Amino acid sequence: MADDGKRDIWAEWLAVHRFGGDAEVRREMFDHLAKRRDKVLDRSRLAPGETLLDVGCGEGLIGFGALERGAGHVVFSDISQDLLDVCRELAEALGFSERCSFVKAAADELSGIEDGSVDVVTTRSVLIYVTEKERAFEEFFRVLGSGGRVSLFEPINRFGMCERRQAFWGYPSDGLHDLAERVEQVFEAIQPPSDPMLDFDERDLVRFAESAGFFPIDLDYRAEIKPTDPKPWAAFLNSSGNPKIPTIARAMEEALTPPERERFAQHLQPLVERGGGIWRMGEAYLTAVKP
Repeated sequence: MADDGKRDIWAEWLAVHRFGGDAEVRREMFDHLAKRRDKVLDRSRLAPGETLLDVGCGEGLIGFGALERGAGHVVFSDISQDLLDVCRELAEALGFSERCSFVKAAADELSGIEDGSVDVVTTRSVLIYVTEKERAFEEFFRVLGSGGRVSLFEPINRFGMCERRQAFWGYPSDGLHDLAERVEQVFEAIQPPSDPMLDFDERDLVRFAESAGFFPIDLDYRAEIKPTDPKPWAAFLNSSGNPKIPTIARAMEEALTPPERERFAQHLQPLVERGGGIWRMGEAYLTAVKP
């Protein structure tokens, strides 16, 4: 992705801040994301020749995976024109252009997609940014034909939230809890508990799907608590959890004085580099059929 200094927040996050600018961290992250892509596509039961709509397509991970599996046509949809341009360029480079179309649209307002025009709708970590999640499911239902399927993955950020807030991003703050809390407040001011990232869980996803008219519905939910993976300190500092929040380094600069940042870094750096924290994550895969 070219860096011309004009990328929107979504493209900038995917290009740099998701992995802290570290190529090895990016590779490991892609390997992990590829497994999620494959599970979303496996659960969609995509058949050769079918039309798939990838809502919130990002860099096209799911959409291009669908084309490689024989999808007849893929509609790449996103609110970011920068990312749609990236997908268009990739489609041309890979020889897929004739089997692709590109629509700038939000998940809860797919007005550029005709009723009953697609066989499969997919999303990956998209509804966490959508306030009107019920409306999004209604739109998924509308654009699917009879027998069409929606297959999605969403992280359940509510899981382990209380425990995470007692530390700092899963790392023990020990005697520096006051410093950790001030840095955390930078993020909480941007994304309070009412934020779309935190205002739902896996049961809500089932409820939204059923309310929209989908039947049957299948939920695969998994919760995981494990040691954090070791990570280079620079990559940790220059990363952010999502496109709407600053990097950890920027939050520390905003919340702490230089001496406080030094104390906090001396405590946190060895924990990050050796994997001395606790990772908590809930993950939901949902599939549902339009009767």
